[in-house]
Amino acid sequence: MHRIHQKQRVYLSSPTMHGDEQRFVQEAFDTNWVAPLGANVDGFEKEICAYTGSAAAAALTAGTAALHLAIKLAGVSKGTLFFCSDLTFSATVNPVSYEKGTQVLFDSERDTWNMDPNALKKAFQFYDGVKKPRPKAVVLVHLYGTPAKLADIMALCEEYNVPLIEDAAESLSATYRGKQTGTFGKYGVYSFNGNKIITSSGGGMLVSDRVQDIQKARFWSTQSRDPAPHYQHSELGYNYRMSNIVAGIGRGQLLHIEEHRDKKEEIYRR
Repeated sequence: MHRIHQKQRVYLSSPTMHGDEQRFVQEAFDTNWVAPLGANVDGFEKEICAYTGSAAAAALTAGTAALHLAIKLAGVSKGTLFFCSDLTFSATVNPVSYEKGTQVLFDSERDTWNMDPNALKKAFQFYDGVKKPRPKAVVLVHLYGTPAKLADIMALCEEYNVPLIEDAAESLSATYRGKQTGTFGKYGVYSFNGNKIITSSGGGMLVSDRVQDIQKARFWSTQSRDPAPHYQHSELGYNYRMSNIVAGIGRGQLLHIEEHRDKKEEIYRR
């Protein structure tokens, strides 16, 4: 009889907790701020801005929520086009479908496994804004934390005057020519899901240098509730705001992000 030896499973990216997370969470309990908003949410947004160099950030329930609001800020409507990476998780493209837009999917190049700039150039030439409509935005993924060929892609977006949305869900702490991914485009998105470089158990962040757009995203994320003494909503809104407890976990994790990145690099070099 042959005995089957079960091999130990190696996880792609399992959470690593340190104890600082509990301190921030305990503060939320001690102050009774356990619902959305609070000192941890405010602090997490400011600390992400400081770390990435972004002017403004909105802490949300998921990276998908951040992508959805970025798509809305770009001006999505029924039938509008978005150029999207195809080698990615479905959350990259789903928000376009939420708003009844249309995705145009792009093959990846071999070096980074991200959107091929040559394919992007051909698409811009085909969707010329005359015979074919221009896209509202390019939604670019930095797959597995590896930055895409941003110089080439940014040059094309600028040439054709189409904004860039960076799905940097997996690339927080990854830099391109000394600058954080997620900060090159008009909007950047980070995820804090359990398999990301830092986790808050769930959650995401929308960043931008357009402060008014981030304020608009926050408004949408709190059910678009108008500043009135009663419940009044003049726009469609969403329950997308991050909770103060989740933000506390994220703040504790962010203190160790360089340590997490260095460990990933060490594993890669083995």
